[in-house]
Amino acid sequence: MSSPPLLELTPPALDRLPELTAVLAADAAEHDRDARFPHRGVAAVHQAGLLTATVSRAHGGPGAGLADTVRILQALGAGDPAVALVTAMTLFTHAAQARSGDWPQESYELLLHESATRPVLVNALRVEPELGSPVRGGLPRTVAVPRGDHWELTGHKIFSTGAEALGWMLVWARTDEPVPRVGSFLVRGGSEGVTVLPTWNHLGLRASRSDDVLLEAVRVPLGQVAGLAEPGSGGGRDETGGAWNSLGLTALYLGVARAAQQWLTGFLHERVPSALGAPLATLPRFQTAVGEIDIALSGAERLVRALAADVDAGDPAAARQAGGAKVLGTRAAIGAVEQAVALVGNHGLTYDNPLQRHHRDVLCSRVHTPQDDMSLLAAGRAALGPVAPSVKGN
Repeated sequence: MSSPPLLELTPPALDRLPELTAVLAADAAEHDRDARFPHRGVAAVHQAGLLTATVSRAHGGPGAGLADTVRILQALGAGDPAVALVTAMTLFTHAAQARSGDWPQESYELLLHESATRPVLVNALRVEPELGSPVRGGLPRTVAVPRGDHWELTGHKIFSTGAEALGWMLVWARTDEPVPRVGSFLVRGGSEGVTVLPTWNHLGLRASRSDDVLLEAVRVPLGQVAGLAEPGSGGGRDETGGAWNSLGLTALYLGVARAAQQWLTGFLHERVPSALGAPLATLPRFQTAVGEIDIALSGAERLVRALAADVDAGDPAAARQAGGAKVLGTRAAIGAVEQAVALVGNHGLTYDNPLQRHHRDVLCSRVHTPQDDMSLLAAGRAALGPVAPSVKGN
C-alpha cells in the first residue's frame, strides 16, 4: 500500500467552541430520541479542525495536548455527548500515535490523508461478550489466523462506539499461533466480512450507536497491526494513555453537567409560581442549591484542567492521579444533575425538557474505564503502602 502525499490539516478552531456547542445542542434531542448517529455534528467538528487536533507536529498536525483536549471535550459534551465521545476516541488514537508510533507508517499516513478532506473516526474495539472489559484481564476470543500475506480476523465485539461511522477499527485480537500474541488489527470500516449489528438500545448516549461488530474472515494485511506482542511482554501500563482517557472523558461529562446547570438556571428565572409572584431564582433555597452545584462543578473542572496541564508537562504523579480525578469529577457531574432533577421535580423528568436527557447521559460516565472500584483500589493500595504478611499466632 503506497501512501498518498499528506494534505494540510485544518488548525483547531478553539475560539469557536461556544458556537460549536450550540450547533451540536440544536440536534442533540432529535438524535437522542431516534437513537440516530449524529453525522452532521461530526462533520461540524471536522470542519472546525478538532478531529485531528492531537495529530503530532511530526506528522504535520497541530500537536494539541491533553489540556486542549479536555477543553474541546467539555465543550462538545455540553452540546452533544455522543459527538463528543466519538471525537474523544479519535483524539485519543492520534495522541497515542504521537507517543508510541505503533501504527504502521503507511497506514497512519493514509489515515491522515483521508482526515484532511473528510471526518475519519477511529476507535478501538476491545470489549467482547464473554470477556467483558479487557482491563480486568483475559485474552480476547477474537482471533487472527495467518494466511500467507495477510491475517484472517474472526470475532465479535460489543459496545463499539460509533461503529457504523468508523473509518478505521482497531480490533484487539490474539493470533492463532503456538504462543499467542495480542495486538490491535487495523480494519477499514466497511471491509468485506465486517457486519455492524444494530444492538445498541441504551438509556444514555443513545446517538453514539455503540453497536456490536461481527468480523468473519476479515482480511488484514500482515503489517497492518499495532503493538503486536506476547501478553505481558510490553513495557507495562501506559499511565499517560490512561490519564488521557480518565481526564478527557471526565471533561466530557462535566460538559453534560454544565448543560444541565444552564437549563436549570434558565428554568428558575422563567418559572414564576402564582403564589410567589416572583421567579424561583429569587428564593434562597434555590440559590443555595445552585451555588452547591456550581462549586462542585468548578472544583472538578479545576482539578481536571490542572492535572491535564501537569500531564502535558510530563509529571508522572499527575498521570497516576488521573483515575482518582475521574472518580471525583464524574461523581460531581452525576450529583449536580441529580440535584437539578430533584430541585424541579416533574419538570426535570418530562421529555419536553432536556434535563432528563442530561441525567441519562451523565450516568454513562460510570461505565468508562477506569471504573470507580479499580481507581479506588489502586489509590487505597498506594496509600497503604506495602502490607506486611500476617504472623501466625498474632
